[in-house]
Amino acid sequence: MDFPLLIFTDLDGTLLDHHSYSFKGAEEALQRLRRHSIPIILTSSKTRAELQTLQEKLGLNEPFISENGGGVFIPADYAMLDTTALEKLDDYHAKQFGRPYRNIRTIFETVQSKYNIRGFGDMTAEEIMEVTGLLKSDALLARQREFSEPFRFLAEPRLQELKEEVADHGLTVTRGGRFYHLLAAGQDKGLAVAQTTRLFQAGSPDKIVTIGLGDAENDYLMLKVVDIRVLIPKPDGSYENMDLPYLRKPAYPGSKGWGAAITAILDDFQLASPEYEDHRLH
Repeated sequence: MDFPLLIFTDLDGTLLDHHSYSFKGAEEALQRLRRHSIPIILTSSKTRAELQTLQEKLGLNEPFISENGGGVFIPADYAMLDTTALEKLDDYHAKQFGRPYRNIRTIFETVQSKYNIRGFGDMTAEEIMEVTGLLKSDALLARQREFSEPFRFLAEPRLQELKEEVADHGLTVTRGGRFYHLLAAGQDKGLAVAQTTRLFQAGSPDKIVTIGLGDAENDYLMLKVVDIRVLIPKPDGSYENMDLPYLRKPAYPGSKGWGAAITAILDDFQLASPEYEDHRLH
């Protein structure tokens, strides 16, 4: 890294535009980050399979965090980190925080009719395409769940009651930009981000400054644990209600807001003192 910066970013509604999934508005900022060798850690509710594909589209070969902190996956050829303590999983070194999807689905099915909810495990690829706007190839990748079940209420949401019932099974519910997600209690983006940061910090002589960008409730714990917090507005211009200090709020939704926020942060760092330990960039 030219600068000891580490970026954790949500995707849908943040780096990717909500409706089109385009990252056009962020392209210049992404190029600038690549020039400075600043890692961009995709931190999403998306599956490992989806994130592998997105890494290729974005020109990245970095660690990523899947399914709301279900797992951290580090490419096997990634030389920047010491991965000897992590398990080998396919082409990755991995640390898994979530419970297996089959366990999540089993519990989901026990409460499904009571709360009138429908999850990805009940949907065909065509149905997922309809509710997300994804291409069929991407919808198929979205069904390859490992740690969580995205779902929708088909009637009036009884969210608090559902949360209380699944808590008895060691699960919880969080909300993303499009769906609710059933996942293991204690599994969240914040924990995965903190663990990933420690891996990077162990290999860096400088204090690493972390940047987090998100737009939804399930990004709260990620933004809570980073140094610089960016809350991207929703397509209608509103912001998720988050009780966090020093939130940067760009004016634009999606990739344009992401690009503007990152550009401003990089400009600040180029003008700043090299004493990065003192930089919180509020």
